[in-house]
Amino acid sequence: MKKIFLFLAFTIFALNSFSQNIFSLFGKANTFFDLFAAGKFEEAHGYFSEEGQTKVTAENLKQFWANMEGRMGKVKSIDATGSKIQGEFYAITVSGEFQYDKQDFVLLFDKTEKLVGMHLLPKAVTYRAPGYADSTLYKEKSRYIQWPGHQLAAVITTPKDGNSFPIVVLVHGSGPNDMDETIGPNKPFKDIAAGLAVNGIASIRYVKRTVIYPHEFSKAYTVKEEVLDDALQAIALAKTVEGVDTKQIYVLGHSLGGMLAPRIATLAPDLKGIILAAAPARSLSDLIIEQNKYMVAKSKDTTAAMQQNLQKAITEIEKTKITKLGKMKPDSLLLGLPASYWVDLNSYNQVETAKKLKQRIFILQGGYDFQVTETDFNLWKEALGSNTNVSFKLYPDFNHLFSQQEEKGTVLQYQKPGNVEQRTIEDLANWIKEL
Repeated sequence: MKKIFLFLAFTIFALNSFSQNIFSLFGKANTFFDLFAAGKFEEAHGYFSEEGQTKVTAENLKQFWANMEGRMGKVKSIDATGSKIQGEFYAITVSGEFQYDKQDFVLLFDKTEKLVGMHLLPKAVTYRAPGYADSTLYKEKSRYIQWPGHQLAAVITTPKDGNSFPIVVLVHGSGPNDMDETIGPNKPFKDIAAGLAVNGIASIRYVKRTVIYPHEFSKAYTVKEEVLDDALQAIALAKTVEGVDTKQIYVLGHSLGGMLAPRIATLAPDLKGIILAAAPARSLSDLIIEQNKYMVAKSKDTTAAMQQNLQKAITEIEKTKITKLGKMKPDSLLLGLPASYWVDLNSYNQVETAKKLKQRIFILQGGYDFQVTETDFNLWKEALGSNTNVSFKLYPDFNHLFSQQEEKGTVLQYQKPGNVEQRTIEDLANWIKEL
């Protein structure tokens, strides 16, 4: 059992000092399997922590590898291909190709870069396009968002017919995200881009900077570097797209992107409007506390030890509620994010910022969203409900990815294939076309 629950908000991925360790851990993961292939199981056993070595013997490793080769043949290639935070551990995905089949593994490392666990990944469930994604009605072009020394791959999706169409810039949630905002077999931004294009509306989606340049986030930074700068570059790119009505440019921000959409609108006052999809109305710190409480309640573990762990987590989270650095260094880590990040985010009030905007605003929320809940939607509605430039839509049975569900779940829900529901696509298109 983990000592402290720290379920970071918005997505299951989070940025922290892990970015400094990725290359080291990739190397260790590859060497670990090289030792397997060479039959050096005693050396491979040495990669485990002291506690791990008491649970797994070198003989266990030898038997495990013999079983793998018995079923799948000799290994042809095996390489570390992915990484993420998993609680207080670092999870490295290793993709293996054998003579007869392929198999992915996950190695769990602790903060001292010692192995604490290993397991096989089930066969991946792949993305499936939604029924409304009629590719005969739209076209896609690859471009780059560029600035000195950097470039981010982007895709512009436009209707095949017509001109003078609106365009929407899609801004991700927190953590490293690809242009489709992929999580498991789900690609919500890819769904939205296709759905909007079928309805005569263009879009731009791009790879988040934290994916391509993780080393730049191993020091002090804020949401300016993580989100804002690139969103503004994407807006500038949107103005150059052939056939676009430059007076009809919108930003759709999901999760953290929705939280920051009002801030983006102040920096780009010529935007026609912003769309806040599952956007927090509260602070990131408050959301993380709520998520931890939810996950503990969901576990149905009512022991004193669990409650003590929860309280420890809350104590750690409370430390992030800073609005000034004081004597703290900007790159000091709090919950894996630099103090500069927390000061910047805590000094920003998204609700008050949105109140002052003249642009159109559309706020969407799923009732089964456990990451950003209906509480936030109600706070938005309470603050902006009387503003004539603001519209609201609650989908009681949708989750954080705007796919239909039978209940409010956990992150495991994101490992099942789903799509942004057509109702949401239609509501977005109709709202954009109202004026």
